Amino acid sequence: MNISAKLVVFISFMLFSMFFGAGNLIFPPFLGQSAGDHLWLALAGFIISAVGLPILGVIAVAKAGSLNALNLRVHPVFALLFPFFIYIAIGPGLAIPRAGSLAFEMGAAPFLPENFAVSPISLFVYSILFFGLAAWLCMYPSKLIDLFGKCLTPILLALIAIIFVKSLINPIGSFESPKGNYRENPLFQGILEGYLTMDALAALAFGIVIANTLAAQGVVDFKKKSQYMMYAGIGAGFLLTVIYLILGYLGGASSSLGEAENGAIILSNIMTYLFGQSGTLLLGIVFTIACFCVSIGLITSCSQFFSNAIPKISYKLWVIILAVVSTAIANLGLTQILQISVPILGMIYPIAIVLISLGLMDNLINKNRYIYISVIGFVGAFSILDTINKVFLENNLSGVFDILPFYLVGIGWLIPAIVGIIFGYILSWLKGNSAGTKTDL
Repeated sequence: MNISAKLVVFISFMLFSMFFGAGNLIFPPFLGQSAGDHLWLALAGFIISAVGLPILGVIAVAKAGSLNALNLRVHPVFALLFPFFIYIAIGPGLAIPRAGSLAFEMGAAPFLPENFAVSPISLFVYSILFFGLAAWLCMYPSKLIDLFGKCLTPILLALIAIIFVKSLINPIGSFESPKGNYRENPLFQGILEGYLTMDALAALAFGIVIANTLAAQGVVDFKKKSQYMMYAGIGAGFLLTVIYLILGYLGGASSSLGEAENGAIILSNIMTYLFGQSGTLLLGIVFTIACFCVSIGLITSCSQFFSNAIPKISYKLWVIILAVVSTAIANLGLTQILQISVPILGMIYPIAIVLISLGLMDNLINKNRYIYISVIGFVGAFSILDTINKVFLENNLSGVFDILPFYLVGIGWLIPAIVGIIFGYILSWLKGNSAGTKTDL
């Protein structure tokens, strides 16, 4: 069954909203202020990794048919364990509770009396309402197209457009000299900043929502579903690119308002300059919608995954469980959660990137299982050892890891991945039967 171009646009809007959280709001302005005169080169690098990797993730899942099909090319045990790590890490373990906390800090706390804003009771009540409403909307995943495509995403895009137009009418300032690594290598530094958003993990997780949405619209043919998933990914990528360009520009022009420690402060300064006191309210609405959309997307995707993995617990019950757990974690304090979750994210992110890369090169490597296993094995071993060194050994082995090219800039897994490809090819050649190296999918 074919669906209309209008519906594809709405699905693209939905995917965009699921990607575009508070972190995506904060990163580009800070990059813009830091890059200064080198803004456009830095943004080009940022878009390559912050938009390119996630959209390639959607395409890789679409080509494979599902995340499970992609994971099975490595090994059934890997297909069982790796998705659990992804959904827990980007779901109730970090991203969902963080979205609720940030929505409170940026969208509610500024408008409360000071004694109420810092009170744990205020966050508790807010998080119950926030996640309660999110859970209620997640109960009807087939209606997410209407919620995102026709309501929340257009509102969010309209608000950002208003901010941008206002900045053109009332210019904020001019770009200044770049700072830090943006002086010498703005493109590469931008790539690294985009890489650190870790949105490629979300791309692997959101694939199940897009696939189920298309199935609800009557698209059951494998090729058609893959085609429309790719279209939605490209559409969401286009929207992300436009918004990142706008936010980066605003950040670059904000140097005259004073340096800031993070993107949230930069945006607050910009909004106050452009709209006065009402700017705080407008920014709070933008943050709230962005965090709310991400929360709904993550709760939905995690619930659909866990209900498929553990059928004895229904989708709706998983929605309730995840909402309750996220509420509890958001109120326990995210500092401790970040100390645990961030290293886990850092451990599984390189594995996700090489898995996406292998999925995209599947025809080139002829579904060679030895390559899948060896690349994932080498990169996984590196990631685990690196995480142990950082978390438990307090970087006592840093001298060993520093020898690896690109390790100091956050992509030390690249050499293990290349070694894995070579080892996989050698192992396949030694087996002497290329037909036997294909995965049985």
